[in-house]
Amino acid sequence: MSAETPAAEPGQFTRRRLQFRAWRGTRPFWAGLFVMVGGFLILYFPYAHVQLGHISMTMGTPGGSSSLIIGGLLFVLGIILWFQQHIRVFGGVAAILLALVSLPLSNIGGFIVGFLCALTGGAMAIAWAPGAPAQPQPPAGAAPAQGGSPAAAPLPEQRVYGVDEPNDLSGTNPANGANGRHSAG
Repeated sequence: MSAETPAAEPGQFTRRRLQFRAWRGTRPFWAGLFVMVGGFLILYFPYAHVQLGHISMTMGTPGGSSSLIIGGLLFVLGIILWFQQHIRVFGGVAAILLALVSLPLSNIGGFIVGFLCALTGGAMAIAWAPGAPAQPQPPAGAAPAQGGSPAAAPLPEQRVYGVDEPNDLSGTNPANGANGRHSAG
């Protein structure tokens, strides 16, 4: 930091956190995160080199290429769920199918953990629905009759149609200008 670098505004972290929270609330965020974690775990295990003391364990299996494809697709589906939330049902079904296919093809689906994460994320994506926009709240000091509650709303005028009604179109024909409205034929 130099002397010319401006300091961050005092509430900038809080503002950014609230912006991220609002962004996260408009999409299946946790579903996408679970699908990406599942894809990473399915992708990681066949290519991992684990050291136990002086022993190196490699899980190079013929399922490595299928793990690469399935894990990559799951990771991409997780990102798509974040940025294209209108195709959440397709993404959820595809994530569930890829998780199921990963069981026999790639190290028991990332040793079951990746399979469960992808399956849970896919189910969450299918179940997610966008929330309704917030309705304005009545003022805190308003009386019940003024607050706009459903019980206080006036009922519309009740009318019986056909009794001394000037709009009675029972004799409708094209000659009187009705152009066939309210007719079955």
